[in-house]
Amino acid sequence: MGKRRRVAERRKTNRPAMIGGVIALAVGGVGLAGYALYGGPAAGDRTATTAADAKSEIKTGPLSATEVNTAARTFLTAWQQGKVAEAAAVTSDSAAATSLLTGYTKDAHVTDVTLTQGTRTGGKVPFSVKATVSYQPADATASATPTGGATPTGGATADASTGKPLAYESSLTVVRDKTTGEPRVEWHAAIVHPDLKDGDKLVTGESGTPPIKALDRDGGELTDDTYPSLGSILDGLREKYGKKAGGTAGVELQVVRGKESKADKLSDKTLLELSEGTPGTVRTTLSPKLQAAAEAQVAKKARSSVVVLRPSTGEILAVANAGNGFNVAFQGSLAPGSTMKVVTSSLLIEKDLASADKAHPCPKYFTYGGWKFQNDDKFQIKGGTFKASFARSCNTAFISQAPELDDDDLTQQAQQVFGLSMNNWAVGVPTFDGSVPVQSKAQMAASLIGQGGVRMNPLNMASVSATVESGVFRQPYLVSPEVDDRTLATASRTMSAGTLSQLRELMAYTAAYGTAAEAMSGVYGTVGAKTGSAEVDGQKKPNGWFTAYRGDLAAAGVVQAGGHGGDTAGPIVASLLKLGGG
Repeated sequence: MGKRRRVAERRKTNRPAMIGGVIALAVGGVGLAGYALYGGPAAGDRTATTAADAKSEIKTGPLSATEVNTAARTFLTAWQQGKVAEAAAVTSDSAAATSLLTGYTKDAHVTDVTLTQGTRTGGKVPFSVKATVSYQPADATASATPTGGATPTGGATADASTGKPLAYESSLTVVRDKTTGEPRVEWHAAIVHPDLKDGDKLVTGESGTPPIKALDRDGGELTDDTYPSLGSILDGLREKYGKKAGGTAGVELQVVRGKESKADKLSDKTLLELSEGTPGTVRTTLSPKLQAAAEAQVAKKARSSVVVLRPSTGEILAVANAGNGFNVAFQGSLAPGSTMKVVTSSLLIEKDLASADKAHPCPKYFTYGGWKFQNDDKFQIKGGTFKASFARSCNTAFISQAPELDDDDLTQQAQQVFGLSMNNWAVGVPTFDGSVPVQSKAQMAASLIGQGGVRMNPLNMASVSATVESGVFRQPYLVSPEVDDRTLATASRTMSAGTLSQLRELMAYTAAYGTAAEAMSGVYGTVGAKTGSAEVDGQKKPNGWFTAYRGDLAAAGVVQAGGHGGDTAGPIVASLLKLGGG
């Protein structure tokens, strides 16, 4: 971040009006700077108690409105007046609160803070933040003339000392301390700023990574104003290519990720530019037509995500998530349900345990490893073929073959043929590349139908359909590998021609006559599809999955807690396949 000079701390005063940086807390539009900052009665009102009396006086049960509002007001008043120790003392984790609130001033250089408390709902209290971020780079004069006499091309220091306004909404939750019975603000970093995860921090300074100008495949600029889903992806592109794209850094307020966030592959995030850098250019594979359509589709369905690929190359043409928060489409880790049967079917066909047009069992129940598995609505198919079982998504048709398989068979098939579960994709931004762990007994059987320990996201399942359509795994990518000479992942083998032909037949039949038929109605050409529903503990409805292809286009989507895939994710995927091209 470069060297920084701390902003001089302002002299504190107890006067209620904000003069020279002293802040008055506004609650319901009324200034409350004179409100007592200490919880409990005043010192003169306290009475001596014995240890037994104190223990018996520990409060339990739900918090009253007064307790919630008082705790919230005490915390916010102390925070905005710079009394970090007093603010931290009314939280559930004073050490973490002290560190982050101290950094809010010293590292993030946030001053002139005004907090406005909103109306509580239960224990949750919303509040708004208005402040100023100011930063004067260390040795600004010296840095203006780099060694060697070169003239700086960016604006990294031109306006850095000018303060910029910062405004956002946040919230806190008050809980009862189990030990003392006192109301406490349940501490999470997101209280300080909603984009913070626990362990993250806010820092203002000369950014180590120059900004980028991301372009679509046609040369148009990609922004999160035009494409709301791309926020985290643009952050990821900057983190990977900012120093390689030829830009110069500016001065910014950033979320700097901690260990837990980095483990989740979250990128640093810019919240405010104080001084613009000069962006470098990064061209992506995204199609403006398909990206706009994907954004429109997920906006109609809560908790939905979708990815569109070109099977012949692996290029990612569109990626979108409803809610514009965590990038489920690339980084989600969810049980894929029956869409995993595409991979399992290729395994069973190769091992001669199933054949598209041959008879195959589909009983109501099948017990394996101590678990009793059943089909949706406990249906059965008497005298049916494997193709009929695949099209109707019969669970027991797959579970019944578990006794014939080794524990690692499905894992090897996913890795060797579909390029999954090896954590080696080089897409251009952070991704989760699927997980098909080796399991045994009932868990191994459950994996065959996309449950157990199997985890995927729409990018992974779009790649599965792309592999079936093209006949070979081509690792998806968002930025051409020629940009940075990175090596793309490969699969060690392909399916036999016979297996591939049958797998395409299964998916084509499902698109025309099976559980995917309604969604795929009107999608013409060479098509194939598979639906999926994955039960999740605590959800009334399953996660709905859908993966499909049409010619040189493959797509997959998920709607969390939405219901059956054919009814939820299916229409999203089909609508994008109908557009074609890219």
